[in-house]
Amino acid sequence: MAVDNATAVFEFLLIGISNYPEWRGTFFTLVLITYLSTLLGNGIVIFLIHSDPHLHTPMYFFLSNLSFLDLCYGTASMPQALVHCFSTHPYLSYPRCLTQMSVSLALATAECLLLAVMAYDRFVAISNPLSYSVVMNGPVCIWLAATSWGASFVLTAMLILSLRLHFCGANVINHFVCEIISLIKLACSDTTLNQLMILITGIFTLLLPFGFVLLSYVRIAAAVLRIRSAQGRLKAFSTCGSHLIVVTIFYGAAISMYMKPQSKSSPEQDKFISVFYGALTPMLNPLIYSLRNKDVKGAIRKVMMKRI
Repeated sequence: MAVDNATAVFEFLLIGISNYPEWRGTFFTLVLITYLSTLLGNGIVIFLIHSDPHLHTPMYFFLSNLSFLDLCYGTASMPQALVHCFSTHPYLSYPRCLTQMSVSLALATAECLLLAVMAYDRFVAISNPLSYSVVMNGPVCIWLAATSWGASFVLTAMLILSLRLHFCGANVINHFVCEIISLIKLACSDTTLNQLMILITGIFTLLLPFGFVLLSYVRIAAAVLRIRSAQGRLKAFSTCGSHLIVVTIFYGAAISMYMKPQSKSSPEQDKFISVFYGALTPMLNPLIYSLRNKDVKGAIRKVMMKRI
């Protein structure tokens, strides 16, 4: 990302919740609880999966990757929002702004791709259980996870390096964190290429993965309907339904942010929409995907019995 040396903008002012001073205390409390829950929930999942040999399966391998992603993703933004909540002048230097934005984009992109990989894993497990262990063997799982991480960093690097912004004095970012669309709006140079790159990146990281997830769940639903046991069908639909709700919240919020025309973008609305994929889903993922699972509950009981 290049910035003209003559620009007078060296730091940015994050508005955050400043427009609603009466909500600062409530916002701080909610974000703090959300962040601590994210750390605790995802930390427990990672610990249990790596300490219990019974959880060393492809599904839990991907879940541990997701939990680690959520830990990093939440840490990339929520502590900054907490620190700036009661700050009189919540300024962020340009290097810090760029770093935080790049890390958040890379982690969010990795989560988008990993959720698609997890949907494929569940589809193979339910539709073809006899060959599941062969199809989703160790090297394949590692390759899928590594591809998700690697592709996210490549796509983010392409997006960041494509930015050629010139700032003419405006330095107020109407957001809780340094966010790419909010930053682009401050530029006085032509941002057509930047918006095109965001659109292209969004197609590969949001629309296509979300479409694949939906298709996978349709196939999963068809496989579930073939289950003879009514109780088994109900349990499978309950699990898949909760997964699909969380996935839809994550992708839906991100798509509404990055895939709509910027002329119809509302900064106030966008920054609160970002809370859904930036804070809510990292907190909900361990509960929905892992902590309700009977295998994980069994691992928790084993740990507790060892402590007694």
